[in-house]
Amino acid sequence: MKDAHPFEPMAAGPGSGPVFAAWERFVRGEDQVPGVRPVVAISWHRCREQYRVDPHLPAAPVAVAAGDHTLEHDAVFAELGFRAASVAHEMGNLGGVVTVTDATGRILGEWGDQATLARATEANLAPWFCWSECAAGTNGMGTALEAHGPVLIRGAEHWCQAFHNWVSAGIAVRDVVTGDPIAVLNVSCWRRQLPASAGGRLANVVAKTQRTLKRRARDSGAELVAAFTQARARAHEPLAAVDTAGKVVIADDSASVLMGVPASTPAVDSTLRWNPRLPELIGAARYASKQAAQDPGWVGSTQIFTHLADEPTSISIRPVFSSGHLIGNLVSFGATDGAQLPPAHQPAPARQPRRLVATRANRMVLLRLAEVSFAESDGNDVWLCTGQGRLRAATPSLDKLDDELADAGFLRVHRRYVVNLSRIREIERGPKGGLLLVMEDGPNEMVPVSRRNAPAVRRALDI
Repeated sequence: MKDAHPFEPMAAGPGSGPVFAAWERFVRGEDQVPGVRPVVAISWHRCREQYRVDPHLPAAPVAVAAGDHTLEHDAVFAELGFRAASVAHEMGNLGGVVTVTDATGRILGEWGDQATLARATEANLAPWFCWSECAAGTNGMGTALEAHGPVLIRGAEHWCQAFHNWVSAGIAVRDVVTGDPIAVLNVSCWRRQLPASAGGRLANVVAKTQRTLKRRARDSGAELVAAFTQARARAHEPLAAVDTAGKVVIADDSASVLMGVPASTPAVDSTLRWNPRLPELIGAARYASKQAAQDPGWVGSTQIFTHLADEPTSISIRPVFSSGHLIGNLVSFGATDGAQLPPAHQPAPARQPRRLVATRANRMVLLRLAEVSFAESDGNDVWLCTGQGRLRAATPSLDKLDDELADAGFLRVHRRYVVNLSRIREIERGPKGGLLLVMEDGPNEMVPVSRRNAPAVRRALDI
């Protein structure tokens, strides 16, 4: 049976019924939870295996520290707070509570029905308490930070038994450049159905906030192109402009070859920028963002592997600001200006998963890494080729899966494929000098290698 609409109102019965029985089994260590929605089962798995949250936690913990907020994030909080107050008027009349959290799950503000607000304090559903999944388990706010799109958590679907009397629905506002969460707008009800209008109201508020962020990102992209044009007039080395996520906004002819992107073609819109698939460059861009926040005059240098080159290339990276706001970086290839980045300048790798989580119909499937031959992106889905057949990955994007598996013997070989290097059986030459990887699963399982990823494949396989 397909999942109900994410915000379809349903009763929030206390600890009873098939979901509660599945929760009890999962808490005891079982993995199969038939009848539990995949988004919930996957969240339970994170809470048990990765975050190790006590399912008998009596209340959400106090937020340890405030996250690092930019001025733009503060503007998002202010806008959401203003809009949440209007939503709360409707929700308050129906017994609901509206909350806004930051990217760490820390509640910043709360509005709604006074009786429900009083009840909420018993669970620490109140400002300055943390509701991220790693702190409070599966819930509307924390799970919205982990997932893309609206999230509804009802009754016994909450990881912590103390919250089984609640129904909560949340949607995250995400940075349109990096995709990282900025805030969550959430509505919660106590022992009653969530109003049918709640989903539409929350989605409408978040959509308006996202449109504001998209306009700002387009403006920042245009300003980054202008900074590139000025620098290009006096530069002697290949030059590119990348945003804070390491995606290319514009590159000159020489830099475009090194990065495998179109030359001299501005990509102002954040949704149209090119991913160069250069992990070291992305790491340097993120490191530069942190350093520039402390010292706007900072300039750094390091070495990275580029496309079509077997040896690393020196780069100099210079942050670009607009009205005191970091909008990206100018990258000069072959230059060594600036402070040398430390060896650990790349962001800390995601915790290597012991198992990958996939879904089949209404069931969660736990896979050992060795069972996965390759991952393939198909539209909005990521599919895993395994000994059990093709399974839909729980990870929402191939980029995220690539990050998770980068240190586990997997390699991105194409914009649509990540392969398990240990499962490659043969290599064939394809048309126009391309490569095809024949996987162990059979002669019909062949994965193409893009031209710009071919050098990395040859290095990884020592051929």
